[in-house]
Amino acid sequence: MATETIKKGRKFDQVLAGAREIFLRDGFEGASVDDIARAAGVSKATLYSYFSDKRLLFLEVVKAECRRQADEAVQVIDQTAPPETVLPAAAERIIAFLTSDFGQRIYRICVAESDRFPALGREFYISGPLLVRERLAGYLAGAVARGELAIDDMSLAADQFAELCRVDIQARLLFGIGPCDAADRARIIKGAVEMFLARYGTGR
Repeated sequence: MATETIKKGRKFDQVLAGAREIFLRDGFEGASVDDIARAAGVSKATLYSYFSDKRLLFLEVVKAECRRQADEAVQVIDQTAPPETVLPAAAERIIAFLTSDFGQRIYRICVAESDRFPALGREFYISGPLLVRERLAGYLAGAVARGELAIDDMSLAADQFAELCRVDIQARLLFGIGPCDAADRARIIKGAVEMFLARYGTGR
């Protein structure tokens, strides 16, 4: 397993920060270990003491950033609030990550490297879309228990909401059409929440 060859120490987070900067700037293939070590302010020997392979380092950067985003979302969203309050906030978070510099670049790198680096796609899915599903499904289960929603399949409902939030935005980004403006985002969020509640809301 990849995690078996990763060792943590005093400068672990420092190495991740430097790697994040260089990977986003140069992509996976273009990033050199020398540049990563320089950006992190550590020696190559220190870097290799934590990560024996550049791919493992890239995977850890992706996982750490996705976890950070998910944890922040959980902290700022009241898990006991009604869906009319939580869903728009969750949609804002999903769209913010999707349109962020990190989200766009990592997505492109994952797609570009998927053939040569299949573990990358799996790890991105586990740390990104799957984590969003699990966190959102957990909230939905609580809302169902409170009688605010009527859902049989939490995972499916969570995936459906996430996809509703991506409408038009991801395609525009991927094909270089340009980002959606604030009005477009507001329209997409409003439509996603209304459609989701029309399907799963109880009217309470």
